Amino acid sequence: MIDTVRWKKLENQGSLIPGKLRMIDQTKLPNELIYVETDSAEEIYDAIKRLVVRGAPAIGCAAALGLGAVCQHSKAKNREDFLAELTKTADYFAQSRPTAVNLFWALNRCVNKLKASSETDIQKLKLLLVEEGIAILEEDIQMCRSIGAHGIELIKDNYGILTHCNAGALATGDFGTALSPVYLAHERGLKVKVYSDETRPLLQGSRLTAWELKRAGIDVTTICDNMAAQVMKEGRINLVITGADRIAANGDSANKIGTYGVAILAKYHKIPFYIAAPYSTIDVNTKDGSAIPIEQRDGDEIRKINGKFSAPEGVKVYNPAFDVVPNELISGIITEKGILKQPFSESIAKLFQ
Repeated sequence: MIDTVRWKKLENQGSLIPGKLRMIDQTKLPNELIYVETDSAEEIYDAIKRLVVRGAPAIGCAAALGLGAVCQHSKAKNREDFLAELTKTADYFAQSRPTAVNLFWALNRCVNKLKASSETDIQKLKLLLVEEGIAILEEDIQMCRSIGAHGIELIKDNYGILTHCNAGALATGDFGTALSPVYLAHERGLKVKVYSDETRPLLQGSRLTAWELKRAGIDVTTICDNMAAQVMKEGRINLVITGADRIAANGDSANKIGTYGVAILAKYHKIPFYIAAPYSTIDVNTKDGSAIPIEQRDGDEIRKINGKFSAPEGVKVYNPAFDVVPNELISGIITEKGILKQPFSESIAKLFQ
């Protein structure tokens, strides 16, 4: 599959340190496949903010490995100073994207892992931090596979599947969330046809989803966002699966802007609408969708296409990166532990027992 986020050792030795965070630069796709390697806090923050790496699970993996990459250079002489430096770096990364809960989950897990350790040797603490980041990545890979194993139950031969934005291998450690059942269906010989919404304004559906599915030999057709209703009306779509960046305790799910509209269209056309996400995307501390923070992005993402103005320069722009799908529009939430059903407040609570 696609190695979206990885840890790269810099020396041919047994130790993981020294090393760097290695990421595919998704801003260059589909025209160029370029990797970024860095151990700079500023560059990692920028990579997350600028969508060099994107997709909630991949952001979490990158942030965790990024902590290890940055803190391996710490000059701290004692445990207390090292933990203070680690916490400061984690707080800095946490400011990059406010909606994707996996970011905060991964950062908190790394910080808490070291705080819970009794280790005082600084070099061993550095290694422990990198190991935890790699563990998060490896768990994400396995979770994606498990999501696929559960999600394939929803897919029949010759199904047409609509997805929005990118929730594939490029958004995770491997295989994806929403696309994981599609990849597994393809492996098992089922014929599936994927329709990828282009996903304005940054075109993750056309630039990324279409790229990775075409690369894998899966039948994919890209459509403009405003064509989804017509494609559904024509009977081409049997199932909708999207990812999520944060799922509230009641099942309300935040995903890339436009997902809410797709869910409404699916409801009208009586097409099952599913969310696919690992447990780390579920935020039980957020009661419902109204409490999910929605990132507001630069207006030039809408004013410009390929660096050229497609709208009047200086025109006012409203550019939320995400919207929230109310739980009543969701048929189920595909997780690595099974498919959660309504009422989600109960099934989610049970998942975390």
